[in-house]
Amino acid sequence: MTATTDPYADFRQTLRDFAQQHCPPALKAKVRANEKLGRAEMSEWAKILQRKGWSAPNWPIEWGGTGWDMQQRYLFEEVMAQEDCPPLYHHGIGHIGPVIMHFGTPAQKERYLPRIVDGSEWWCQGYSEPGAGSDLASLRTAAVRDGDDYVINGQKIWTSHAQEADMMYTLVRTSKEGKKQAGISLLLVPIDAPGIEVRPIPTIDHWHHVNEVFLRDVRVPVANLIGEEGGGWACAKFLLDRERLSPATVPRLVRLLEQIEQPLRERGRSQQGASQHMLLERLFLAQAAVAGAKEMLISAIDEEMQGTLASSKSSALKLFCSDLAQQIIGIAFDMSPDYAARLIPSLPESSPADVELKRELIHTYLFYRSRTLAGGTSEVQKNVIARDIFGA
Repeated sequence: MTATTDPYADFRQTLRDFAQQHCPPALKAKVRANEKLGRAEMSEWAKILQRKGWSAPNWPIEWGGTGWDMQQRYLFEEVMAQEDCPPLYHHGIGHIGPVIMHFGTPAQKERYLPRIVDGSEWWCQGYSEPGAGSDLASLRTAAVRDGDDYVINGQKIWTSHAQEADMMYTLVRTSKEGKKQAGISLLLVPIDAPGIEVRPIPTIDHWHHVNEVFLRDVRVPVANLIGEEGGGWACAKFLLDRERLSPATVPRLVRLLEQIEQPLRERGRSQQGASQHMLLERLFLAQAAVAGAKEMLISAIDEEMQGTLASSKSSALKLFCSDLAQQIIGIAFDMSPDYAARLIPSLPESSPADVELKRELIHTYLFYRSRTLAGGTSEVQKNVIARDIFGA
């Protein structure tokens, strides 16, 4: 029997060599500690990738991308996760960039895409509103045409990274006629436009990453409309399907599980008993689940490359990985009995490295409680899956 060769072996090694040689150790340390990364850290890494021509691995060459296929994109994410390199900032590269490429005008592509690739313009997503999160079609933020402008009034909520963004891609209601979805449009809004106020939302993880955004008589040129007026729902679905198929999600879970496995096994050398055995059982089950998630992702990538991927599969992957992420970080949290006792406010200002790592673990554990809400709740994903299976 002839041995099967890996057609991507050289490509994988090229990725690994680059990550080992060019990702700064200080950045890797922050990633390993599961620190919350902001614009400074992600931009530093994005500039390094841009010099190599890799800052937009999922984009075509004509817009500054690599031209890689989906399998290469997955391998990029896998190797970068294994080497503790920061993830790419998804709102520009993964979300609005592909939407502009698909629905935007030539002028819009020329204006926005190069700035996403070079990292000079950062984006946030203005989708959810009070009372219109999972039921996004019920949004009420209104945009009224006034000559060559739209005048926007309303409120957005859970707007990640709005405090450090330059632009917001936002869904607005431009009509109340017909179906709710038919009256929604997608506008590109500068965060520094007069009438915009960004307020932080305190969260239990004590990280500042979400905000509420108020828009009061904000004027945006009609030229900032993506696609047709009333065509925003198609743009939103296009974006969400790709968000839920992010090739980065599974490799990051694999790496997190690897980080947990070593100290758990070391703990087993000095501690025995039912609690240790239960933790090991949870570890083994999580490893099996991660292997299943990887196979599901690779299958979805293959279907995406063939043009046959169904929305339900993207939703199933998102649903599965959201729950799995909480399971994995739960193992780490339960590994040491003093983790739960170390409440964030009581931690000292200056801490040894081990205490600092525990601080970040607490932040991460609390942050991961949002995984079943962010990007579409688990209940919404189940509805998408059910509609596809049962035709409901």
